[in-house]
Amino acid sequence: MEKKIGEIKNELQAACESELPVFVETYGKDERNGVQALVAKAKKQIDAIAKERQRIELMKKYEKAYASAGFICGIDEVGRGPLAGPVVAGAVILPQDCKILYLNDSKQLSEKKREELYEVIMQEAVAVGIGYASHERIDEINILQATYEAMREAVSNLTVQPDILLNDAVTIPGITVRQVPIIKGDAKSVSIAAASIVAKVTRDRLMVEYDKTYPEYHFADNKGYGAAVHIEALRKFGPTPIHRKSFIKNFVDESLFQ
Repeated sequence: MEKKIGEIKNELQAACESELPVFVETYGKDERNGVQALVAKAKKQIDAIAKERQRIELMKKYEKAYASAGFICGIDEVGRGPLAGPVVAGAVILPQDCKILYLNDSKQLSEKKREELYEVIMQEAVAVGIGYASHERIDEINILQATYEAMREAVSNLTVQPDILLNDAVTIPGITVRQVPIIKGDAKSVSIAAASIVAKVTRDRLMVEYDKTYPEYHFADNKGYGAAVHIEALRKFGPTPIHRKSFIKNFVDESLFQ
């Protein structure tokens, strides 16, 4: 008995990457227009995956160049610009045969895709380290030095000692491990991209939790950045305990600082 087109459509929706060629072979000779449309869609998915594999291979350029060095760790940070909350750094050592697709600068990915990739990275990485610098620390030593602290902490929290660090643009002071700064590295290196995603998801989840305590500031939506609704709340309600005093002087009277 011939399968209904709806059933075949459900098959395609449920098919994993390795099953797509089988789907095309199974239904390629079915002359029904609806089935042929589904076969064309499957072929398009196969082509898209092939292109993504090529893109990821290009993003392994630095990992391949330094493969003989040993464990390669990508470093990136998130949260330099917000008015509230910490800066968070991620340090990720991926396996040499890493097959994770869709890694990219976290800002180029949807929230849903970042969350999906975060789970995959945490499961497949050789080691992941996360570091924080609080809003108080940012006010105390400035955002750049606080970022360096968070990065050093992220490296120190790795369970595997890295042999080389691939950094997004910066050279971190106070670290003896060899460093390779790469401009826009989160879009050029799979290791840095993975670190970017881990840092972004970690910080975003933290700001969502802060939103429950300070709902007037809409931290779940703006993540502490200077969105209009955030600045309006600052002017109306004053700063919260997690605001960076050195960042909000243009928006509120310093007498309101706690």
